Amino acid sequence: MGLPGAERAVIEPAKLRDYLLSSTHPIGRFKAPLFQALGYTAKGWGVLHTDLLDVARTHQAVKSKPNAYGEKYEVRATLQGPNGRTAKIVTVWIVRTNEDYPRLVTAYPDQLR
Repeated sequence: MGLPGAERAVIEPAKLRDYLLSSTHPIGRFKAPLFQALGYTAKGWGVLHTDLLDVARTHQAVKSKPNAYGEKYEVRATLQGPNGRTAKIVTVWIVRTNEDYPRLVTAYPDQLR
């Protein structure tokens, strides 16, 4: 199954700049090395934005249990960074209650593949 509303997926710039690509964010700093090793930077966050939207639109999604905020989906993919290196990642998306498009929640290395 594809990610519902993937063509209208939303990724807040701060989610990339200040979280996934931040070496100082309390949680993001543990994820940043993965993305930096692929050649992504906080200054050039737009490249990661484009690449993660492509993942949302072109890969299969697995629905998880709904919660009070909406329905979550996981999308697994191999991400090729600007420097040509690749990594297997998991992206997590939520379709909030009363919305019909997904928002990026997080992304992290896929340890299962």
